[in-house]
Formats: sequence, C-alpha cells, structure tokens
Amino acid sequence: MKEKIISLFKRMEPDKEKSPLLHTAYDAFFTFAFAPNSVTKDGVHIRDGMDLKRTMVIVVIALQLCYLWGTLNIGHQHFAALGLYQNLILEGFHLKLFYGLVQLLPIWIVAHVVGLGVEFYFAARKKHAVEEGFLVTGALIPLIMPPDVPLWILAFSIVFAVIIGKEAFGGTGMNVVNIALLARVFVFFAYPATISGDEVWVAGLTKAGPGGMADYGWIHLQVLNPIFESFGWDTFNQGYAVVDGYSGATPMALAAKGGWAAVMEHYTPGQMFWGLIPGSIGETSKPFIIIGALMLIGAGIASWRIMVSMSLGMVFMALIFNMWGYNAFMEIPWYYHFSMGSFLFAMAFMATDPVTAASTNRGKWIYGFLIGVIGLIVRVMNPAYPEGWMLAILLLNVFAPLIDHFVLQSNINKRMKHVQ
Repeated sequence: MKEKIISLFKRMEPDKEKSPLLHTAYDAFFTFAFAPNSVTKDGVHIRDGMDLKRTMVIVVIALQLCYLWGTLNIGHQHFAALGLYQNLILEGFHLKLFYGLVQLLPIWIVAHVVGLGVEFYFAARKKHAVEEGFLVTGALIPLIMPPDVPLWILAFSIVFAVIIGKEAFGGTGMNVVNIALLARVFVFFAYPATISGDEVWVAGLTKAGPGGMADYGWIHLQVLNPIFESFGWDTFNQGYAVVDGYSGATPMALAAKGGWAAVMEHYTPGQMFWGLIPGSIGETSKPFIIIGALMLIGAGIASWRIMVSMSLGMVFMALIFNMWGYNAFMEIPWYYHFSMGSFLFAMAFMATDPVTAASTNRGKWIYGFLIGVIGLIVRVMNPAYPEGWMLAILLLNVFAPLIDHFVLQSNINKRMKHVQ
C-alpha cells in the first residue's frame, strides 16, 4: 500500500527545469510526508534515528502547550480588562478560547505564509529542496510577539529576518543568529511602539485604560455570537468597557518603575507562575514552558548545559544586584526573576538553538552563563527596555563561534603539552 501511494506521488512530480517553483513545493510536501527509504546502519562514526525534519517536528510539538495557553490567555487578559471572568481561566472558557483563536490564527498564518514563501522562492532560485528549518522559526515567531502586533509589521519583520539572517548566509544551518529573535528585534527597533508600553499586551480594546471599550469584528458579532446564542451561552458584547483602575502593564514594566511592591499591587506570584498575566503570547505559562523544555532535553535536541548555566548566570547577577540595591528593580528577590517576563521561554527555546549556540560542552556552559548575566543586566539597568534575553542571546549568538574557538584551542594546547 505504501509503495502504491509513493508511486502515485512520484507520477505527479513536476519537471524540475520547466517548473522549479512547483517542483520545490512538491518536494517539500513529499519529504515532509514520507520518511527516507533507507538509513545508514554500519561503517559510520555517528548514527542517529533523527533527521532534520523529525527534529523540527519534535520542537514544534514541544511548543503546543504554550500555544494552547497563549490562546486562552489572550482571551483571559481581554476580559480581565473588562472586569469579566477574572477568577479562573475556565470562566467564560468559550469566549476566551475563540477570542484567542481569532487573534492568534492570523498571526500564525502570516508567519508561515510569508516565511515559507521566502523559503520557497530562494529554493526555486537555487534549484534545491526546501529545508525544514522554518518549521521551528514559524512556530516560534507568533509566540514571541504581542497579541495585537499589526500583521503588516509582522510580515516585514519575517521577510527581513529570513533574507538577512538566513538566506544571506546560505540557508538552514548556516545562520549566525536566531531567526525568530531577529524578527522580534526588527520590530523592536523599527516599530518600538508596537512591542513596548502598556497598550500592546492586551488585544481588542480601543484603549487599555479608563475610557477604553471592547472592539469586536464581524467574526465575533456575526459568526460566533449566533452560534453561542443557539447554545444559550454568553456572547461578545460591543458595549463592554474597561474597568476603572485597569492597566495593561506587564510585571516587567511595573518592576522597572516601582520594584517588587509595584508588581504585587497588580499580580500575585501564583498568577505570574501559572501565566495569568499580560505578555508575549507564549512566554506567560511557566509550567508549560518547563514541560516543553523537558521534552527537548529528553529527545536530545536542546542542551541542558545551556539551560542550567543560563539559570546560574541569572541567579549570580541577581544576587549581586540584591546586595547592591541601587534601585527598586535590583532589590527584587532573585527567584522571582524566573517567573517574571520571558526568561524561561528564552532559556528553553531560544538560547538552546543548536545552530546559533556554542557547540562544545565547555563552550555551552560559558555561553549560557554569559546570557544569564548580560540578560539580567539589560533587564534591570536599561530604563528603555525592562527585559534583556532577546538582546543577550543575539549578542552571544555572534560570540558563540569565538567561544568554541578558544575552548578547542585550549584543548589542543593541553594535548600538545602531553605530547611534548
């Protein structure tokens, strides 16, 4: 049966010379759908049951819990601003879920259509197969963006990141910096108002403060509301208003202004740990991020050395700041930095990128530790940007080859001394 299906697909294969773009698309689907017919078993130094496609798929699977929570949290934060369904994530579940889906799906679709479109174009130009590297990049980009990011800005950022960050260096496996983070840093520097401040982290409001109103589209009012009404469920109401005293500020923004006391006025440690806070779509739920990190470690895809050393670097710097106490942000207890902001997400899914991270074991310890130290310095001491992992990871991506060079040179020198 399998042979007949493969034979059918083979007969449909477009001519590579006459239709390079169609052949590229066909080849991408064929290699995604079917495993290689044979694998190397003997006579090689390294044997592994994983190929690039399966590696990418496992990473995408590890991100799915973050997608699930991110979808619900988009809806939860929207209704919390309106003073509705605030106590539990399951209150108003259908409204939160579908509101989050309507908000997240366009971001996901644009990320994949634009990113894969660039990949297909360059693959057709170079007349080679489409590489699976964008599977992970396309899954990561929606999770590190605000839920209200304009789609045209998102598209620009992806085109910039894929062309300048990857294709200019030769394609998948040749990039120097993390592509998803490069897309985010493009938005940060080119359109800073769309990724900072209090307005961008809660979607669907005319204003995230007094005077703001719920802003629903035709999908909510004309498609979903009739369905919900038929079941006797609550519906979207255009007359909802933002409650008095509400602010869409993230814990990071509050900490930068007033330290831990300001954070505690709005959020509890439990809310920050479980993820009932505003923020980038995938960064909020720490338990789901930890589950994803354990999946990557168990599959041998992500380096536990980078995760542990990055945590140690962050704790080391936080303890120094606690002793220094120059400002209120420095006085935040070191252990709360794990649940504030995107540290765990950056540690699990960004810093461990095998292409852009250090490759040697000792280099991974140095690389992760420096990200933890530098990231916290940026988080605490940069008044314009109270978060630092994006910039720290991109900086250490650039220095990762140099770190590996010195580690290898050190090993060579030790062995040369033994020889002498």
